[in-house]
Amino acid sequence: MTQVTIYTSPICGYCTMAKRLLAGKGVAVTEIDAGSDPQALQEMMTRSGRRTVPQIFFGARHIGGYDDLVKLDRAGDFDAALAAG
Repeated sequence: MTQVTIYTSPICGYCTMAKRLLAGKGVAVTEIDAGSDPQALQEMMTRSGRRTVPQIFFGARHIGGYDDLVKLDRAGDFDAALAAG
């Protein structure tokens, strides 16, 4: 299965909602705290081109933030995107 990585911050409500959506789909995630770790934040910005959390990756593919994840799910493309990783 494709590895899912999510960059988060402890005080981020959107991060919590994204993790809940992924867990509801039965997807295990690797969570990286970009809110407390400047090196992780820099890594996230380099990989995604964005500064805000959450940033979600299916394998090497950047999905985006929470809104992007919801849009992918509502369009019915979640499973295909996860498989393509």
